[in-house]
Amino acid sequence: MKKTTLFFLLLLTGVFTNAQDSLEKPLKIIAFGAHPDDCDAKFGGTAALYAKMGHKVKFVSLTNGDAGHQSEGGGALGKRRRAEAQKAGEILGITYDVLDNHDAELIPTLKVRHEVIRKIREWDADIVLGLRPNDYHPDHRNAGIAVQDAAYLVIVPNVTPDTAPLEKNPVFIYMRDNFKKPYPFSKDIAVIIDSTVDQKIKSLAAHESQMFEWLPWVSGNINNVPKEDQERLDWLKDHYAPEIKWSDSDVAAVKKWYPNFKSSDAKYIEFFEICEYGKQPTELEIKKLFPMLGGK
Repeated sequence: MKKTTLFFLLLLTGVFTNAQDSLEKPLKIIAFGAHPDDCDAKFGGTAALYAKMGHKVKFVSLTNGDAGHQSEGGGALGKRRRAEAQKAGEILGITYDVLDNHDAELIPTLKVRHEVIRKIREWDADIVLGLRPNDYHPDHRNAGIAVQDAAYLVIVPNVTPDTAPLEKNPVFIYMRDNFKKPYPFSKDIAVIIDSTVDQKIKSLAAHESQMFEWLPWVSGNINNVPKEDQERLDWLKDHYAPEIKWSDSDVAAVKKWYPNFKSSDAKYIEFFEICEYGKQPTELEIKKLFPMLGGK
């Protein structure tokens, strides 16, 4: 029997169609930060893992970052930071959107809420990541509130009716922070990122105005920033290492998802907390939503 004849017989009997339908669709993940570079710092390694596995990831900055610099500002800085975000997205293999709200002026208004709802709906997200609403920066706090406020409303048809409501509520997840009040961050999910940590660092380095200018200036380290590209990457990796290295107290949290985990298996891990809003996933559902779990 010729291959073409066999193909059409399979198609008519439904075998080929059913096989195609049985293939799982790529996951859709969207992460919200207050500024270009927020998501990279907290989720970049895991985002790169998703992208390598064929899943779709979008970062959204709710402000354009037009205030975050010691000697630049306004539209010129906003344009620069948007270009940096696009470069970072290319490095991670993800999509990067930067909204036009002013830096240091973010408020969880109805306008911002609608923007968040639209982005989640348009992306048809399975997972939504955001910041916890307790942080030193008001933009970070308010970005967290804006995402929380969208957690139920994304499925309500009469809210933001210019976009169709989602048929199912996504899982909402917090990206890691180190703040202790009103309660410390809960390390519910652990993802080993050793294989993508260098991508994460390169994506951060793409935000040159922040990593090598503004943040060192704020911390009084501007004179310690290296000049050469590789030295800058090494310096940046050392700077961010404490944020993505695990400690002995994290072993139980890691072993929940990597049962055979040994200290020699990984240096770098990103942690996530499940938000009490949105869909509450079972352990099996988490493993499906984080398909990299359990490997090395």
